[in-house]
Amino acid sequence: MKFISEQVSAKLISHELAFIAVRAAFIDAAQTAITFPVVNAHGSDSKNRFSIKSAANSSVAGLKVGSYWPDNARQHLPCHSSTILLIDQQTGQLGAVIEASKVNAYRTAAADAVAADLLARKDAKVLTIFGTGHQAGYECRALAKIRDLQMIYVVGRNPERAAAFVQALIADGINASISGAQKACEAADIIVTATTATAALFDAQWVQAGTHVASMGSDSAGKQELPVELLESAELFCDLSSQSTRIGEFQHIKHLVEQGSKQLTMLGEVLLGEAAGRASNGQITVFDSSGISLQDLSIGGYLLTKAESENSLVSL
Repeated sequence: MKFISEQVSAKLISHELAFIAVRAAFIDAAQTAITFPVVNAHGSDSKNRFSIKSAANSSVAGLKVGSYWPDNARQHLPCHSSTILLIDQQTGQLGAVIEASKVNAYRTAAADAVAADLLARKDAKVLTIFGTGHQAGYECRALAKIRDLQMIYVVGRNPERAAAFVQALIADGINASISGAQKACEAADIIVTATTATAALFDAQWVQAGTHVASMGSDSAGKQELPVELLESAELFCDLSSQSTRIGEFQHIKHLVEQGSKQLTMLGEVLLGEAAGRASNGQITVFDSSGISLQDLSIGGYLLTKAESENSLVSL
């Protein structure tokens, strides 16, 4: 069995590698790959949650276990943890174990970046980010690599955390400022939500024509970041249609999808040229990223190849 530790995977991962791997996973999802239903569970204390996401394509099969322990922050530990398990398809035994907590943050941000690269206007310069947590920072930095961002407006509940978040972006050479939700939405070319919200974070009327919106936090029943009115009027894109309407942002308009009055387009279909992306500069596009295991498996494969080439792969 091959093993990559958290320390090694954190050194191997980059926004560029994640972008390539996740882009390939979107295409797989739209072709012959199989994604199995997500299993959401919790620890002895129900606020401590974990999920199991699994999939298989023509060359790889496996799963990702991701956990969220919110009280870890008090112990100065990461709240999120992630492990990728790849199955040896000849024997059914574990072929590889990859500790991938930092990798998971890159993976999630890469999904946003691939979607924005397809759907956001080419001249998009202003990003509004809802959330000031661990993931939100990766989202901003990934998007800064695919669009020439002149300003990032940060909307957060905690003023101290928002100020620290802004200072961290500025230290990386990215212009950023704290803002109220309405002003930030009205000024935005791209809006990204990276929160654990269970209700809409802003009003649909604040979103201007031509804006691209991405929900990165809705990944279980009951979560919600975007107003339903926005979903009813915008063009909708997702990583996996069946999952998006079950646990993603589009669970809130599932009835409209089932009735046929709203259409969901999988991002892989756009990448394959089988469906249209942004049709005009005035169109509002929405991308729902509920997170699919194919992305983790794809990144796992890239990391194994890179680790082997750099002699940092361990066999157990």
